[in-house]
Amino acid sequence: MFRWFEKLLHPYPEAEPGLPPKGFLPFVWACTLGLRGYIATLALLSAAISVYEAWLFALLGHIVDWLGAVRPERLWDDQGPVLYGVAGLLLGSTVIVALQTLVKHQTIAINFPLRLRWNFHRLMLGQSMAFFSDEFAGRVTTKVLQTALAVREMVFTTTEVIIGIGVYFATIIALAGGFDTRLIIPFAAWFAAYGLSVWFFVPRLGRIGKAQADARAMMTGRITDAYTNISTVKLFSHTQREAKFARAAMSEFQDTGYQQMRLVSAFEITNHLLVMGLILATSGYAIHLWTLGEVGVGAVAAVTAMALRINGMSHWIMWEMASLFENMGTVQDGIATLARPRQVVDQPGAAALAVPRGEVRFEQVDFAYGGKRPVIQDFSLTVRPGEKIGLIGRSGAGKSTLVNLLLRFHDIESGRILIDGQDIAGVTQDSLRSHIGMVTQDTSLLHRSVRDNILYGRPGAGDEAMLHAAQRAQAHEFILQLTDLHGRKGYDAHVGERGVKLSGGQRQRIAIARVMLKDAPILLLDEATSALDSEVEAAIQASLDELMQGKTVIAIAHRLSTIAAMDRLVVMDQGRIVEEGDHRSLLARGGLYARLWSHQSGGFLGEESDEDAALASA
Repeated sequence: MFRWFEKLLHPYPEAEPGLPPKGFLPFVWACTLGLRGYIATLALLSAAISVYEAWLFALLGHIVDWLGAVRPERLWDDQGPVLYGVAGLLLGSTVIVALQTLVKHQTIAINFPLRLRWNFHRLMLGQSMAFFSDEFAGRVTTKVLQTALAVREMVFTTTEVIIGIGVYFATIIALAGGFDTRLIIPFAAWFAAYGLSVWFFVPRLGRIGKAQADARAMMTGRITDAYTNISTVKLFSHTQREAKFARAAMSEFQDTGYQQMRLVSAFEITNHLLVMGLILATSGYAIHLWTLGEVGVGAVAAVTAMALRINGMSHWIMWEMASLFENMGTVQDGIATLARPRQVVDQPGAAALAVPRGEVRFEQVDFAYGGKRPVIQDFSLTVRPGEKIGLIGRSGAGKSTLVNLLLRFHDIESGRILIDGQDIAGVTQDSLRSHIGMVTQDTSLLHRSVRDNILYGRPGAGDEAMLHAAQRAQAHEFILQLTDLHGRKGYDAHVGERGVKLSGGQRQRIAIARVMLKDAPILLLDEATSALDSEVEAAIQASLDELMQGKTVIAIAHRLSTIAAMDRLVVMDQGRIVEEGDHRSLLARGGLYARLWSHQSGGFLGEESDEDAALASA
C-alpha cells in the first residue's frame, strides 16, 4: 500500500524544466505543475478531518444532554442505535485520516521537494559561466535545497492550516450556534482579534524570514568557499581571517534570528491572552445561559471543550503561520537566483552541429565582458581544417576569451563564429562542445573515481578504450598506485574535491587522458603541459602530437617554445591580430612576437585571465 502511493508522483520528470516566473505566486504555482490534483485531494481530506473533529465537540454536548435526560438502565434501550452509529462513525474516520496521511507523507512529502530540486538543479546546470563567476557554489546549492523544501512546507501549511483550520473554525461557529446563536459571539470576537494579531505579526515574521534565508545562504556560501579553497587559506596562513569572515556572516544571521524571536515571543504572549479571554468568555457566557435555563449542560460542556481545543490549536496555528511566512521569505529569496534568465541559450529549433572537416572561422567578432571595455575587437581569423595554430600575446590580449567564445561560454556582441560554415549561435550548445576537446591550465577533476573522471570524456567507452587513453597520457602507472581512505585502489580510487589528492602533474595527465578518450575533431590546448616536469612533459608532448594528427588545433601557451612548431602563430594585442606567420618569419619581422620571445626567462610568459585584465583596466 505504501509503495503504491509513493509511486503516484514521479520525482524525476524527463521533460526539461522551463524558466520559472519571477512573481511569487506564479513561481509557486509553476512549482506545483504535475501534482496539483494530489494537492487538491490533500486539501479536501484535510477539510473533511476538520469538519469531523469539530463535530466531535458538538457530539460531546449532545451525549451529555442524553445522559442527563435518561435513566442509566434505559440508556441502551433508548439511545442504543444512536450510540452504535456514533461508534461506527468514529471507526470510519480512520479511512479519511489514513488517506490524508498517505497522500501527504507517501505521495507528496518526499517526491515533491525531490522533483523541485531535480528541476532547479537542471536549471542551474544550464546557466552560463558568467552566472557561476558571480555566485558562491555553496550559496547556489543552498537556494536549490532550501527553496524546494520551503515550497513544500508552504503547500502543507496552506492545505492544513489555511484551508483545514478555516473549515474547522467555520464548523465550530456553526455548531456552537446550533446550541444557541448567542454562543457564536465570543468565538467570532476571538476570531477577529486573533486575525488582527496574525495580520500584525506574521508579515513582519515573513520579512525577517526572507532576510534570514539570505543571511543563511551567505553564511553557507562563505564557509563552503573556505573549504573549497582550503589549500589557499592554509598557504597564506589565513585560517583566523576566514573564521572572522564567516563570523561576520554568522553575526548577520544572528541579528535576524534575534529579531525573529522577539516577534515570536510577543506573538506568543498576545495569543495566550486572547485564548484565555476566549475560554473565560465562552464558558462564562454558556454557564450564564444555563443558569437562565436557556441552554443545557451539554452546551456548556461542548463550547468549553471547543474553547480548550482552540487554546491548543492557536499555538500550533501561530507557529505554522510564522513558518508559512518564513518559507515565503525563503522562496522569495530563492526566486532571485532560480528564476534568473540564462544569458546563453539555444535558439528555438537549434540543430546539432556537424563537423565533417573542422574549419573554424571568426568573422569581425566584437566582445566585452558585461558591456565594459572591449576585449575582442573586429576580430577575423580562419583556421583551416587540420591546421594547428598558436595564440600568443600579452596578459589581457584576449586569447582565453577567444577560446571561451568558440565554446560559446559567452555570446558575442557582433560578428559570427563559424565551424564548417555553421554559425555556432544557431546550433545546440551540447553538440558544439561535444565536438571540441580542451585541456586547460587549471585542471579540475570531479570528486569521483579515476575511472569516472576519464570516462567523462566519452561515457559510452569501455574499460579497454579508457586504459588505452590513460597509457597514451602517461597516467596508467601512477593510477595503479593510487588508494583512498575507503580502501579503493587504482582506477576505483576517488581523487578528492577538484582532484586535491593528486599532484598537479597527475591531475593534468588524467585531464589529457579524458580529452584523448573524447577524440573530438577540434582541440583546444591552454598550456596543457604546464603542470608537468620536463621529462614527463616530453612524453606527454609526444602523445599530444599524436592526438593532434588530423585535428584542428588552437593552442595557447605561456612557454612560447612549446608552440613554436605550430603551422601558424597568431599574435594578439588588445583583442586584435597584430602579427601572423611561423616562428622564423615572426622573429625576422622583429615585432611584438620577437620582443616577447626575447623577454622571456626560460621560455615562459606570465599570464592572467583576459576577463580580469579587462575589468582591471575598466
